[in-house]
Amino acid sequence: MNADHPYFIGLMSGTSLDALDAALVDFSGQRPKLTATLSTEWPASLRSQLLALCSPGDNEIQRMGKADHELGKLCAQACQQLLSKAGVSANQVAAIGSHGQTIRHMPEGETPFTVQIGDPNLIAQLTGITTVADFRRRDMAAGGQGAPLAPGFHAAIFRTNDKNRAILNIGGMANLTLLFADSCQPVTGFDTGPGNILLDGWCQQHLNKAYDQNGQWARSGTVNSALLEQLLATPYFVSPPPKSTGRELFNSQWLDQQLKTSHSNIRTKDVAATLTELTAQSICNDLQGYFPSCDELLVCGGGAHNQFLMERINVLTPETVTVDTTSSLGIEPDWVEAAAFACFAKQTLEHKPSNLRSVTGAISACILGGVYYA
Repeated sequence: MNADHPYFIGLMSGTSLDALDAALVDFSGQRPKLTATLSTEWPASLRSQLLALCSPGDNEIQRMGKADHELGKLCAQACQQLLSKAGVSANQVAAIGSHGQTIRHMPEGETPFTVQIGDPNLIAQLTGITTVADFRRRDMAAGGQGAPLAPGFHAAIFRTNDKNRAILNIGGMANLTLLFADSCQPVTGFDTGPGNILLDGWCQQHLNKAYDQNGQWARSGTVNSALLEQLLATPYFVSPPPKSTGRELFNSQWLDQQLKTSHSNIRTKDVAATLTELTAQSICNDLQGYFPSCDELLVCGGGAHNQFLMERINVLTPETVTVDTTSSLGIEPDWVEAAAFACFAKQTLEHKPSNLRSVTGAISACILGGVYYA
């Protein structure tokens, strides 16, 4: 790596669509250093466009093209603001790794595909910085799920030889990375199911709020055991890894259909409590089922700020498992995924693979992403 270009920027826009996160990472030392961060709120009109594109609808190509352009410009602006905040010039940055916004993820069937938008041509042109994007489709071309990708970064940053450690990311979806102390054991990881997505949608619908702050609303309710049992009977929860999921399965229409079956009279706050418990139990069931020797669970993503959810995870994990956030290892929970895509951009420019076959199920390790040169 050129000493004059020690920085990489990671851009992350997750399933929950809560914000566009940008992280400036310095790779000049032995370990990557998170130098500066920036969280950009979505313009309301763009967020609405992106949410609408997650489901089939009229005039999709026209709407996708418009959103792709607008998001590309927003990503470029976020990078420029991040560099201004850090006092770093664009010519010190080797590349931007842009995840893009997933509007469709269909890893199963005869024609698996995934779509992330946020035009990288615009990002490269407007910032003057080489941009790497479209990370997931090469893994899928090799027979993988295209997700999750973060376990490779988790392994590089968080793995230790003195304890079995799991990393739990709770974004719109929740995913686990299993890091065995024995380096001969492969890294594994998968989506456990919904993270914040169902509860956030329920809050928006009934409280006109983007999320349940600290889980206070859910805490005021009571878990409906019959509804919880019905939700946990969804086949995805018992499917073995490798597996990944998204809004295509877990969405407000899916929840409404579940409630119509026999639970239409449940109080809204009891549904909130049940959705929180669904996230906690699906995570902990998989942790105990696939990693019974786990010593430590470190949480990142927006769900790490939901105190009630964190309490439930703590209760549901064995007493032998320490539960904390990734801040205990020096990276705040909100910035782990953005930092991961900075790392993936570096891997791409160095012609190194970023996917893990043991995680995605791909038949080969692959150099991920397309490169859009400045």
